[in-house]
Order: sequence, then C-alpha cells, then structure tokens
Amino acid sequence: MDFRNLWVMNKQFLYTSAITAILIAILLTIVQVVPEKPLLLSERLMPSAGWIQVGIAIIYGALLSYKMQDRKERPKWRVRAWLLFSIVFFGQLLLGVTVDSVFLMTGKLHLPVPAIILAGPIYRLEGLFMPILFLSTLLLSGPAWCSQLCYFGAFDAWSAKGKTEKNVFRYHKQLRYSVFFLVIAGAIALRLSGASGWTATVAGLIVGIIGLGIMLILSRRKKKMIHCSSYCPIGTLVSFMKYLSPFRVKLNTDCTHCMACLKSCKYDALHKENIEKGKIGYTCTYCGDCLSTCKHGGLEYRFFKLRPATAERLWIIITVVLHTCFLMIARI
Repeated sequence: MDFRNLWVMNKQFLYTSAITAILIAILLTIVQVVPEKPLLLSERLMPSAGWIQVGIAIIYGALLSYKMQDRKERPKWRVRAWLLFSIVFFGQLLLGVTVDSVFLMTGKLHLPVPAIILAGPIYRLEGLFMPILFLSTLLLSGPAWCSQLCYFGAFDAWSAKGKTEKNVFRYHKQLRYSVFFLVIAGAIALRLSGASGWTATVAGLIVGIIGLGIMLILSRRKKKMIHCSSYCPIGTLVSFMKYLSPFRVKLNTDCTHCMACLKSCKYDALHKENIEKGKIGYTCTYCGDCLSTCKHGGLEYRFFKLRPATAERLWIIITVVLHTCFLMIARI
C-alpha cells in the first residue's frame, strides 16, 4: 500500500471515528440532562460527575471505532471491548448486591441471564424494557447484540479463543430449538401454575448455569461459540429476526473458495458447503472477523445501495455507539 492510499484510509478512519464521537456525545448528553433520576453511574455517585463519564465515553468510542475499522485488528478489539462491557456489567451487579443498591440503578435486581429477556415478560406479563431494547438493537444494527452488546456472550467468545474447528457442531439444530421451546414452555408453565418469583429465579439460574457449563466445556473444546450459536434462545431469535435490519454480510463474486475465512468464524456460520453455495449461514452475527482472513475481498457489508465500504463503516458507527452507550449506562 503506497503512502497516498494509506493517507486516504487513515483519513476515512478518523472521519468515521469523529462521527461516532459526535453521536455518543449527543446521546449521552441527553441521558445526562433529560431524566430526573440519574442514569449514568458517576452522576448517581457524585453530582455533575456524569459529564466526566460522558467525556470518557466519547474518547473510548472514538478509539474503538478507529480500531474496528482495521479489519486485521477488529477481531482482537471487538472481543476486548465486549469483555470489558461484561466485566463492567457484572462488576456493577456485584457492587449492587454487596455494597449499595445505587449500583443497580432501580434498586430492583433482575437475573442477568439472556434467556430471561424472552422468558421474563411471558412469566410476569410485564416488564418490556429489555425486549424493547433488544428489538431496537436488531433494527439498528442487525445481530450486533450477539457480537458486542450481550453481557453474557463475551465469556463465550473468551472460552472459544484459539484455532476454530472446521466441522459443523453436530447437535446444533437439536440443541437450539429444544432450548428455545423449553424456555418458552417453562415460562408459560410457571405462570399458569402460579409459581413464586423465587421458583422462577431458580429456573432462570439453572438455564444460566447450564449455559456457563456449555461455554467451559463445548465452546472451549470446539473453539466455537456453542453457547451463543446453539444454546442461547436469544441467539436463536437473533438469527432469524436480524433480517428486520437492512444490514447484510454477503459473499461476492470475488470469492475464490479458498476457505480461509472458515478458521475465523466462531459462530458456526461459515463452512465449505456455505461457501460453495455462495451463502453465509444464518448464525452469522456480522461481527466481521471473517473479513480479517479473506485476502480476495470476497466478503462485504451491504446496506441498501450504499457502497460496501460505506455500509461497513456505517455498521461500525452504529454498533460502537450502541456498545458505548450501553457500557456507560449499564442498566441492571
């Protein structure tokens, strides 16, 4: 790459990072100014400290956006940022339980297991905040929930690090659909039987503990995110509802069928059969890791009639803005 091309690319990186920073500044300023009860943690701890947190968020989001645009660096920075998000989320939960309920924001503890996003409202017949938030992310950035926004999935990504096994996970469909329908049926059964909140909480804990076991055993062994792609009922929802968003990641005519991308996909969405048919599997989360290994430009983002490169930058902007705002609010 000559100096001129390097300068143009760097200029685009900075331009995209600037847009990301501006959007974060606008959204978090609204969060800081409008609500009567502080949403930012620092503001709850000390008046006016929220503005410091807004400044940190702007710098963090701009840096992450810059790093995410480098395809070779993206897998590393995506997982780092995602793991940071989960550590902050569960750290805040731990402080809320052991130190002061101010860390929980509302003072009410909700079980932080992804399945509860689906099962909770069915059991309670109320509490639509998380389902609405979840659907909003699907509309804005497709399946980014499962690659950078879920508080649970980062641990699956950490468990699956290493050289990915090429073979398809044999029990993928059986596991995902069984768990999906069992979670729904379980929530309905708990509701109809009049089960107490403690009983429902224990059921949710069991689902979460089994998920952790899958991460530590299957994901670690297969070097694939078996929990997120084959067990989590929210992952199952995402794999089909992501098409509500106009974003897509597709193979193009530059693909040479070299199969280099197979080793980078942790979501079991790329296999020889997929590549030969010119299609990416439905468990794809648009994370972009596969683009880091493709030397022929055979994979690209799409958004209506935008150029693929522009669509990719737009996806990064939206995803990083959502990730940063979620990280700063960390609502529990």
